[in-house]
Amino acid sequence: MEPINEAHVVEPGLAVVEIAAYDDQTAFAVQELLATRWATATADRTTRDPGQPGVRLR
Repeated sequence: MEPINEAHVVEPGLAVVEIAAYDDQTAFAVQELLATRWATATADRTTRDPGQPGVRLR
């Protein structure tokens, strides 16, 4: 997991959420659930760490 630094949250009220899931479908389902409750920017792709199981969505 990459660290979250000051550049990611440059003003009060912003937060970074990283989702770790088994597959793309699960990660996007969690993102959709969060997006129905808060104003959020959504991602259109996940990332995979070579040699590690699952996907990440930030």
